[in-house]
Amino acid sequence: MKIHFIYIFIFCLSLSLNAQIDSQKKSTPIPAIESKKDTANSSILFPSNPKSDNNFGGLNSPKANSEFNLPKKEFSMFGETFGNPGELYEKRLSKNMASIKQEMYLGSKGSTTDQYFGDFTTKSKYVYVMYSDYGEQDGDYINVSVNDDIINPRIMLTNASQGFKLDLKEGFNKIDFLALTEGYLMPNTAFFKVVDDQQNVITSNYWALAVNVKATIIIVKE
Repeated sequence: MKIHFIYIFIFCLSLSLNAQIDSQKKSTPIPAIESKKDTANSSILFPSNPKSDNNFGGLNSPKANSEFNLPKKEFSMFGETFGNPGELYEKRLSKNMASIKQEMYLGSKGSTTDQYFGDFTTKSKYVYVMYSDYGEQDGDYINVSVNDDIINPRIMLTNASQGFKLDLKEGFNKIDFLALTEGYLMPNTAFFKVVDDQQNVITSNYWALAVNVKATIIIVKE
């Protein structure tokens, strides 16, 4: 009898426990309460701009500069810059030589009359008379004389400058260059200059001569 009573008690206890568990599983809905702080005008947070820093690993990056320190080209009324006036002179002379060369290749026979290049005064005791072939080194030969005395009866003009020292006498010193040949490219072509004892150029010029034609200059010693 006692045993049946214990079974009944245990059964009732188990039913009570199941009912409590079921009641705990049921949830009561809670209505949402709108927060007064939530408004449509709430500010949106954006990530802050990164701090500008030109330092990378201890090295400073160069700052951009819209102005470039470029060297300014100096103005030149000739369009080119020369280190000294002699360079400008040589430049102009080269242009004249190019023009003469073109005439040579066109078959020019050169001057057929004697050429006089003027007289020049100096106080120098002596001068250097220099000459060279400014065209092709093609076998041009000349005869050189001073005051009608032959200094060199036959000399071939080369592209390298050559010449002689002339001790001046008082008064006129006439220098003649006689074209002996025209080489295989006509005519006989040469550039000459006269330099005083202070290395100053007294005169310079160039010729284009036919055979047996002279080019003459006069140096007057004061």
